[in-house]
Amino acid sequence: MLGWGDGAELRRPLGLSIFGGLIVSQVLTLFTTPVIYLSFDRLATRVRRWTGKTSAASEKAAQ
Repeated sequence: MLGWGDGAELRRPLGLSIFGGLIVSQVLTLFTTPVIYLSFDRLATRVRRWTGKTSAASEKAAQ
């Protein structure tokens, strides 16, 4: 990205694509991981409610 020597015009697009890819993948990871976790948690809650089963932790809390 910051090269001025021989061949810099050939390496610049590669550097930009690598840098951009790292930034995009980091942002996607930071946003999609919590969303997926919450989605699976809500799905598990619905399945537990549908089947009538409760977890051991919720049974202890109820007592």
